[in-house]
Amino acid sequence: MKEIINYNYNFDIIECRNFENYTVFDYNGDIFYFVFFNRTEAELNDLIKIIFELKNKNIKVHDIILNREKKALTKVGNVNYILLKLNNKFDEKINFTSVCELSEKLKLNNNSSKLYRNNWGDLWSKKIDYFEYQIKEIGKDKQVVLDSFSYYVGLAENAISYVNKVNKTIKNEDFNNITLSHRRIYYPNISLNYYNPLSFIFDLNIRDVAEYIKAEFFNNGDSFFDLKTFLKSRRLSIYSYHMLFARLLYPSYYFDIYESIMNNNDDDKKMIKIISKVHDYEVFLKKSYDEINKYCAIESVDWIIKNN
Repeated sequence: MKEIINYNYNFDIIECRNFENYTVFDYNGDIFYFVFFNRTEAELNDLIKIIFELKNKNIKVHDIILNREKKALTKVGNVNYILLKLNNKFDEKINFTSVCELSEKLKLNNNSSKLYRNNWGDLWSKKIDYFEYQIKEIGKDKQVVLDSFSYYVGLAENAISYVNKVNKTIKNEDFNNITLSHRRIYYPNISLNYYNPLSFIFDLNIRDVAEYIKAEFFNNGDSFFDLKTFLKSRRLSIYSYHMLFARLLYPSYYFDIYESIMNNNDDDKKMIKIISKVHDYEVFLKKSYDEINKYCAIESVDWIIKNN
C-alpha cells in the first residue's frame, strides 16, 4: 500500500501501518488515513460541500487530499480509496456537550442532499430482514449470537412499530431542523472518528444525542445524567421527543457488534458484555421514558414500563 500511496499522491513515505480497510501514516508532521470509500460519488460531492462549510465555521474536520490526477478517489484494484489528513490530535476526546453543539453548526435547508436520512422505520425493517436471512445461512455456529438474537430483534421491532405509529399520528414538524449527524457515534468519542467527513449524514438533531447516550451507557456504566442535561437545555418538538425515545429503544449497539462477528472481524466478548447489561438497559429505558415525559407526554412501550 505504501507504493500505491507514494505513486498516487507524489509522497515519499518510509513506512505505514496497514489494517483491513485503511492505512495510516505520518508525513511531514501530519497524520494521514488512506481509507476504503464505501459511499456513492453523489454523496462524495455533498461531503466536499460540507467540509467547505465547516471549515468556514472554523471546525477542524479532516481534509480530503486529491491524488496526482486531482481526483478525490483512488482505485486500488476495483476498490475506491480516499486520503484524509487529520487537522487535530487523533485521540482528542469529544464530549457530550460538543456533540450537541456540532449538530447545531450546520442545518440542511432543503431535503435534496444525498446524505439526508429520514425513514428510520423502513431502514431498520430492511436491516432486520437481512439479519434474519443471514443468521439462517451462516450463523449456525455462533452460539452467543443465536442465544441473544431473538431478544434484540424483538426490541428492534418495538422501535420500528414505535416509529411507524408516531409517523402516522404526530405531524413531523422537524423538516427545517435536520442537522449534521453521523452514521455512528462511539464512546470514547475521539476526533479521529468524529471529524471524519466520511461518517457525515443529515438527520434529526436527536440522532447523535441518542447514539452517544447508548454508546456511553454500554462503555461507561451510565449516561442518564447526559440525557437529563440535554432535555433540560433544549426545547424539542413533540415529534423529536418521541423519536429520541425511539432511537434509544433501537439496539444499534447490539447490531453493530453482530455485524462485526458475522463478518469474522470480532469475537463474541463484546456481545457478552452487551447481553450482561440487558436488564440494566431496560431500567434505563424506563427512566428515560419517565424523564422525557416531564417535557412531553410520549407514547409508551408497555412491557418496559410495567417490568421496570
